[in-house]
Amino acid sequence: MKIKKTYKFAFKTSLYITVVLALAMCLFLYTFYRINWFHILLFICFCYGLAFCVIQYRAQNFIYKRINKIYEDLTLLESTTFRKRPVTTDMATLTQEIDRFARDKKIEIETLKIREEYRKEFLGNVSHELKTPLFTVQGYLETLIDGAAEDKKIREKYLDRANKGVERLIYIVKDLDMITKLEAGDVRIEIESFNIIELIEDVFDLFEMKAAKKKITLTFDRDYLKPIMVKADKEKIQQVLSNLVVNSIKYGRLKGTTEISVENLIKNKVIIRVTDNGEGVVKENVPRLFERFYRVDKSGSRKEGGSGLGLAIVKHIIEAHDEKIYIESEFGVGSEFSFTLEKTE
Repeated sequence: MKIKKTYKFAFKTSLYITVVLALAMCLFLYTFYRINWFHILLFICFCYGLAFCVIQYRAQNFIYKRINKIYEDLTLLESTTFRKRPVTTDMATLTQEIDRFARDKKIEIETLKIREEYRKEFLGNVSHELKTPLFTVQGYLETLIDGAAEDKKIREKYLDRANKGVERLIYIVKDLDMITKLEAGDVRIEIESFNIIELIEDVFDLFEMKAAKKKITLTFDRDYLKPIMVKADKEKIQQVLSNLVVNSIKYGRLKGTTEISVENLIKNKVIIRVTDNGEGVVKENVPRLFERFYRVDKSGSRKEGGSGLGLAIVKHIIEAHDEKIYIESEFGVGSEFSFTLEKTE
C-alpha cells in the first residue's frame, strides 16, 4: 500500500523523539531510581503514540491549509474536491501542478494574443472590403444627384456601375452570413447520392465564359466514361467546386489551364483535385489561404472582385462533411486544391 508522505514524516519524527526520550528516561532512572523495563516499555509506546498523533495532526493541518490556499488561488482544483479527500502534501506533485498551470496559462495568453491580432486584422479587412464598394456607390449617386442624371448616357453608365457596387456588397454580406452559419454549425448538410463527374461538368458550363475571357481551358485530366457516385450535399459541393474553379480562373495565367481529376483514394473514398498553372503561392503564405479575407496580393486581387471568403467557405463546407481539404502550391508554377468525399456503396 502507498503510504502518505505525512505519515512517513510523522512516523520517523515520532521515532526519533521516542528514542531520545527513552534514552533520557533510562539515564534518569539509572542515576536516581531502579530501572523497571516494563514501565520503560509502556513509556516508549505512550510517548511514540502521542508524538505520532500530534505530529501527524500538525503536519496534515499546517501544510494542508497552505497548500489548499495555493490550490484555491491557482484554481487548479475545485473546492469540493477537498471536502471529499485531503489535499496531497506531496511537494513534488504540487510543483508539477504549478508547472502545468504555468504552461497552460502561457499557452492561453499566447493564444489570446494571436486571437486579438486576428480580430484586429479581420475587422480591418471587413471594413476595407465594405468601404470600397460603399464609397464607389456613394460617389456615383452623388454625381447623379449633382446633375449628371440629366445626361442619359452618363445616367445609365453610373447607375450600372452603382448597381455593380451594390451587387458586390450583397455578395460580401451573403458570404459573411454563410461562413458565420458554417462556423456556428447552423447550416444543415443534406446528404444525397449524385454523380460527381456530372456536377463538375455543370460547374465548367457555368464558368466557361468567365474562363474564355482569359483564354483559360477548363478540362478533366482524362475521359470519364462511367459515373462516379458520391455521398454529400450536392448544392454545397457545387459551391466548393465553383469557388475553386473561380479562384483558379482569377489567379490563372492567360491561355492557362484548370484541370480537375477524380481519383480513388481508399475503398470508400475519392479525392477531387483542382489544378491550375497560374501564379502559385509563396510557401509562407500557403497556411493562411483558408483565413477569412486573407489575400496574397493585397492590391491586385481586389481588382478581380470576390469577397475574400471563398476559400474559407470551401474549408468549412468540406469539414462539415467530416472530410479533408489539402493545398499544394509553388510560386510561378501553379496550385492544386484537393478534397475527399465518400463514395456511394
